[in-house]
Amino acid sequence: MSLRINLLPHREAKRAQRRRDFYAMLVLGAIAALAVVVIGALYFQALIVTQNQRNEFIQSENKKLDEQIKEVSSLKEEIEGLRARQTAVEDLQTERNLPVHLLDEMVKLVPEGVHLKTLKQAGKQVTLTGIAQSNERVSELLRNLGTQSQWIERPELIEIRSEAPNAQKTSNRPLLFEFSLTTLIKGAGVSPEDSAAKTAPGKARK
Repeated sequence: MSLRINLLPHREAKRAQRRRDFYAMLVLGAIAALAVVVIGALYFQALIVTQNQRNEFIQSENKKLDEQIKEVSSLKEEIEGLRARQTAVEDLQTERNLPVHLLDEMVKLVPEGVHLKTLKQAGKQVTLTGIAQSNERVSELLRNLGTQSQWIERPELIEIRSEAPNAQKTSNRPLLFEFSLTTLIKGAGVSPEDSAAKTAPGKARK
């Protein structure tokens, strides 16, 4: 007589166990994946927070820098204003002293045989009128004004004419020539001494 053993319940139990193990692995995998996602999200959130803090710091520093730039610009404007005032005062002082300088210079530059009658200034232009013993004397005056003057430049002869013959005969003296000329004031508002002081360092470097 042979024994018969029914293995079906045992097999069913193994299958059920495998299914439970499989589902358990799925759940564990899902939990692990969720944990990775959560950790990754927290990590990136921390990076975003850190970057935002850096951005806020940079913006704050930029605002401070903008304020400093405004202060520097304001200081530059004040300095430029002070320089403009100083230049205006220097120009005014130079203009006040200019007639004295011109008269002093005319004494040195007017050659013998030339007599000035008038000296008029209108803005940057100076007009001279006078009488001379000859055309050569007038030419010498023009050369002196053009090459030796510290205050005026570019002399230009406007007119030269001899006296009327009747006046010469009546006065019984040599023929004289009446002339008028114009010149321009050098570097308006800047004295020759100041100009020389500014250009001296450049010449020294050469």
